[in-house]
Amino acid sequence: MSAAVISVCHGGGPMPILGDPGHASLIKSMSETVPKILRIGTPNAPRAIILVTAHWTQKRPTISNATKHELYYDYGGFPPEAYKVKYDAPGSPEVAAEVFDALAKAGMDPEMDNKRGWDHGVFVPMLLINPAANIPIIQLSVLSSNSPAEHFAMGQALSPLRESGVAIIGSGMPTFHNLRMMFSGGATGKEFKKRNEQFSETLTKTIKMENSDERGKQLEGWRDWVGAKEAHPTYGVEHFLPLIVCAGAGGEGRAESFGDDIMGVEQYTYFWK
Repeated sequence: MSAAVISVCHGGGPMPILGDPGHASLIKSMSETVPKILRIGTPNAPRAIILVTAHWTQKRPTISNATKHELYYDYGGFPPEAYKVKYDAPGSPEVAAEVFDALAKAGMDPEMDNKRGWDHGVFVPMLLINPAANIPIIQLSVLSSNSPAEHFAMGQALSPLRESGVAIIGSGMPTFHNLRMMFSGGATGKEFKKRNEQFSETLTKTIKMENSDERGKQLEGWRDWVGAKEAHPTYGVEHFLPLIVCAGAGGEGRAESFGDDIMGVEQYTYFWK
């Protein structure tokens, strides 16, 4: 049985793990639905999880490969308890080497990093998804090129690892990552909502294409979709990229999805079992 691939919205900073009411739907999904998709707590649980985080951008695919990583609290302005949370899951140099070999074989020139801590794109969702912290995590960067084709190829390269029980999580904000609009109230405007709905519809239709090659080809033009530049302005494109990696890793077959209301915006999760 292949391990699952899932692209999640990790929410705003540490707000999901602080119990923010605006994240209630996401908290429920992360705590209940996502663990079921990943088969956590069953005999078919992943032996490890590759977690592609939007909060780590590098020129080359970079892989966390220590046996233990500290947490990197890469947010500011939150209560003291946001800087005291712990997530003590192990790393895995062995699985990191498998990730390295898979990417190298695809000609992607990966590199290892045993120093950088796990950022909040890793520990915030994982505290909800698997609070037992008993599955090794391999943190993987996105690329500064922002290239859809390169990220899709990353996913394709990683996909065979699913057959040996390695799950893949993309952690970003696939549907919408425009903080200026969100915190100014612009995200609730009628015109914006209409355009964002169009963007979401195009995105979902594309991600759910059964043919992997066609899916990848359509994703190459995503910046030209209606609403794309509002949903993901230039400074926020990295939050879309983990989804593209997942779309490549999903392989042939139709993805499934569900939505959560997060601070008044519908955010979608996409997955392949």
